[in-house]
Amino acid sequence: GEDSNLVDDSISLEACLKTPTDTRLFAVQMALEQGWTVDAVHDATKIDKWFLSKLKNIAMMRSAMKTVGDLDKLVSENGKNRIRKLKMTGFSDKQIASYVGLPPTLASESRVRDKRKSLGVIPCVKQIDTLAAEFPAQTNYLYMTYCGDCDDLTEIPSASALTLHQSNTLIEKTGVDSSHDFQRRARAFSNAQAIQSLADAKQRGVMVLGCGAYCIGSSVEFDWCAVSCVRQLRRDKFKSIIVNYNPETVSTDYDESDQLYFEELSLERVLDIYDREGPAGIVVSVGGQIPNNLSGPLAECGATILGTSARDIERAEDRRQFSDMLDNMGIKQPAWSVLRSKDEAIEFANEVEFPVLVRPSFVLSGAAMRVAADETQLRNFLGLAADIAADKPVVVTKFIVNAKEIEFDGVANRGEILNYAIGEHLENAGVHSGDATVILPAQKLYVHTIRQVKLYASGIAKALNITGPFNIQFMAKGNDVQVIECNLRASRTFPFVSKTLNHNFISLATKAMCGIEAKPYRISLLDIDYVCVKAPMFSFTRLRGADPSLGVEMASTGEVACFGKDVQSAFMQAMLSAGFKVPTKNRSVLFSIASDIFRHEFAEAAQQFKNMGYTIFATPGTAQYYEENFGLATIVVQKPENEDCEQPGTALSEIKGGKIDLVINISEGSTRRDEMTAGYVIRRAAVDFGVSLVTNVKCAIMIAECLDAGMEKFPPQHIGNFYELPTIGWYSK
Repeated sequence: GEDSNLVDDSISLEACLKTPTDTRLFAVQMALEQGWTVDAVHDATKIDKWFLSKLKNIAMMRSAMKTVGDLDKLVSENGKNRIRKLKMTGFSDKQIASYVGLPPTLASESRVRDKRKSLGVIPCVKQIDTLAAEFPAQTNYLYMTYCGDCDDLTEIPSASALTLHQSNTLIEKTGVDSSHDFQRRARAFSNAQAIQSLADAKQRGVMVLGCGAYCIGSSVEFDWCAVSCVRQLRRDKFKSIIVNYNPETVSTDYDESDQLYFEELSLERVLDIYDREGPAGIVVSVGGQIPNNLSGPLAECGATILGTSARDIERAEDRRQFSDMLDNMGIKQPAWSVLRSKDEAIEFANEVEFPVLVRPSFVLSGAAMRVAADETQLRNFLGLAADIAADKPVVVTKFIVNAKEIEFDGVANRGEILNYAIGEHLENAGVHSGDATVILPAQKLYVHTIRQVKLYASGIAKALNITGPFNIQFMAKGNDVQVIECNLRASRTFPFVSKTLNHNFISLATKAMCGIEAKPYRISLLDIDYVCVKAPMFSFTRLRGADPSLGVEMASTGEVACFGKDVQSAFMQAMLSAGFKVPTKNRSVLFSIASDIFRHEFAEAAQQFKNMGYTIFATPGTAQYYEENFGLATIVVQKPENEDCEQPGTALSEIKGGKIDLVINISEGSTRRDEMTAGYVIRRAAVDFGVSLVTNVKCAIMIAECLDAGMEKFPPQHIGNFYELPTIGWYSK
């Protein structure tokens, strides 16, 4: 409605109602809040009056709350029925606080929550009927509602939350007599107490927050993490309680957990379930960014967070706090500055020189993260980042060009790393990790680089006292290693790492978070005799008009990982599995490379294509460069001026005519209009006409190497064949 800020002020409300868009519902609510009748809105939208009447009720209740303007007045007369009616209509505690004039803080939401609970207005638990009312439902598929008078389940007594981490001895708590006999007796007493507490925790159970709706950046990889966590809890005899609302996930299969709540991942609802179930704690680190962002508010409201503390999660997620910590530790990172004003950010960018990277805090998949090449772009991107980050800090950092990005996935226990994996991106830094081609184990990192990565990761783990899964992203240029960011949760590469190394990192992390013995796996990255490559998958064919290029904000909608005896075979299998088509129809390829730096880097690969007998097309600048510097003859095609360009002899006409099998279009991120327009048209045409497209020079070079080695055909092998390979240097009984 009026508070959504999603209705376009530049268009009349009537026009917004008549035009079906993804935001029209907000315009409908605004009209009803402004006094439009149900009939008038129906005439403009043709939406059924039954639905409009329900929305009208919501508008009237909202107006009534605003008129009262005070929480105590709202509940002064018949308060229980009023609050219950508001909750049945769907108003959250946070919304009620806002509409009665309370400030937009957690304290205000908590005040409404406390008042509601004091009046006895709490949701009841109902079972979802999975048997279509033919037989009594016996499942643990649950939801909460205010539209009921009793629970479908027997009430579970709520208990005060206990931490699972116990001190090793009573001495640590008391600091008294240190005699050997006393220590022995105290240790025995403490161990008995810990066993009793652990048994109690297993009976009360552990809540696991899932990933929520699938979207770019949060998909099945986080569901795998949540399910792996729940399965480990059940193996260790913990009662498992999962909260998720996505029916596409395995975690919402009701036989995966002891209690499954099909509910929204909001602070209010998670606390409702926490109060109802009385678990020993909540795991927030296996469901992606949504649960991770709830850790702070949950802890403030008295919930026990298992694993890394909410305070330390905030120190990692808050760009300013994390950058300050790295500076204090002497760990290298790109030059940075916290956004206080656009002018100050521009002054910083001029000082360190463009390009710079705009980085909001507490976001997933690089949301609103942008590389700005000039002042105009920086001003635009800062506005977008400020909107996404809300009240969280936005940091501007120097963007390092042509650096290699490194992934460090690890599991720690009280600041000590148990196991880790180091993977490298094939693409240079600047491509989001979810869109990057990741190679594990890393194949082209200097020994000194690996040593620095391990040293920095160990220091960060200690400083943040990490318990559970975590991910650190590094960049390296030469042997100069710098930290990009740290996520104190499972990353989207945890399934990839676990399957590659044949050891479940989430299972190990779950043990550590629950305070039971977590023995590190026996892994030596240098002794693994195979390579696994993860390649992204995109849905650009279904996104009309989207530019199929990669950047710091994630765009992929899936990924494929393949094993191979070496990086080339694994890479080619992954590319073919992700939909790449080998250019065999016409054996023709189009080169359109914007920068001389990239043209020089790709020169050897270009010659390989020529030697393999491919017909090479090239745009004018690329053709001239290879002809003058390497004597490589190409067929020159002109850049298209726009999408409607039908002129023969252009790259667009050749793609449309089916004469090109593979397009290699490498952009320099230029702000020149001709590069932006022509490059976009070529990329978009390749996607629309089903032509394989490569937009990164490193990937293009690797494809040339693979084709030259004849790796477009390969015998498929079972994953077990790679796990069974003998490993030199390991002794096994």
